[in-house]
Formats: sequence, structure tokens, C-alpha cells
Amino acid sequence: MTKLAIVANIYAKPDQIDLVRAELEKLIPITRAENGCLQYDLHQDNDDPAHFMFFESWETRELWQTHMNAPHLAAYMAATDGAVENFTLNEMSQIG
Repeated sequence: MTKLAIVANIYAKPDQIDLVRAELEKLIPITRAENGCLQYDLHQDNDDPAHFMFFESWETRELWQTHMNAPHLAAYMAATDGAVENFTLNEMSQIG
């Protein structure tokens, strides 16, 4: 089975950058300990501090789906409700 790569782009509202960053950082240790998580790295754009990006690698799509339904992700969603301007997520496969 092919590993799954995820690229998630999160754009915080300008007045909510610190809140969104703090909530995103809470996800890192919990998610890295999840079954199937190979990589879970958070980045912040050098020119646009409101732009955060997660690069994730998972053993399988099914294990990533388990992560997406985890309580800590629901807690993040509740804590940042109204603080995120835009969110995009891409499921990707490595080809080279």
C-alpha cells in the first residue's frame, strides 16, 4: 500500500494568528504519537505569518482518516472556530 502525504494550508485571520498557532502547536506531539503517523511538521510562512502549513506523511489513508476523526482534532476545530480565514487540504502520493 502506498503511503499518503498530506499538505494542509491554514490561513488565520490577521487578529487571530497567535491563537491559531498555539492551537496548531498543541496537535504536534499528540499526532506524532498516533498509529501510522510517519511525519507531522508545522511550518509558518516567512512573509505571511497568518499562513501555516502542515506537511504530513501517513502509512495508509485509513490511519490518516482515524487521525481526522480524533478528539484532539475536534478540540482544535472548536478552539479555532471563527479564527481561520481559509483552509485547504491536499492528499498526495509520492511519485519520485
